[in-house]
Amino acid sequence: MSNRALLEVIALDVEDAVAARAGGADRLELVTDMAADGLTPSRETFAAIREAVDIPLRVMLRRADGFSAGSAEDLERLVAEARALRAEGAEEFVLGFLNPDGGLDLAAVEALLAELDGCRWTFHRAIDRAGDRDQLRKALAELPGLDTYLTAGSAAGVGEGLPVLLAEAEAAKAGAPGYEPRILVGGGLALSHLPVLCEAGIDAFHIGGAARPSGWGRPVSAAAVADWRAVLG
Repeated sequence: MSNRALLEVIALDVEDAVAARAGGADRLELVTDMAADGLTPSRETFAAIREAVDIPLRVMLRRADGFSAGSAEDLERLVAEARALRAEGAEEFVLGFLNPDGGLDLAAVEALLAELDGCRWTFHRAIDRAGDRDQLRKALAELPGLDTYLTAGSAAGVGEGLPVLLAEAEAAKAGAPGYEPRILVGGGLALSHLPVLCEAGIDAFHIGGAARPSGWGRPVSAAAVADWRAVLG
């Protein structure tokens, strides 16, 4: 690849962040509680990581497992957390909410964006549970700051989602409305998936478990991250 591909690594704490950076990560996704598939970290954890490493980091905005924003009170609490993280210096975020029918919860997204004030952000794997991916992309197209979709192409992971990912990469090349944001592939991503994805022009990759050969109970392995960096160049 002519340009360096983006490698984003999930970090839970400072130890993860330092190891990920040492291995060659370009960016971190900061979360807590992977048992719930990644929730909003504390302001203190963000501050500690921001002090420890100088690479970009995106902070998850999500209060509970699943892709619902929850009750009005839940959303208010999440908005307050976003405000606190902004006050601490957070500049990049990850979010995304669906209604029970699989449609975009635009009201919840816009409530958070009002606090983010133009910050760059990723719409995460809620897209893989959406009833209509194309419609979701078009509904989000004019929102400020959206520059990335984190997706496996399928709720079942990259192995199942490859045809969707390749089709969306083609749509992006063709300039289809709603396909301007970068495709960041993650969710069951394996090194064996990279050749076909890179050939399609996809240039951003997200790993969590793959950076932890000993499991989520152990920190990020700088060596594991370095293996991905070596393949991506």
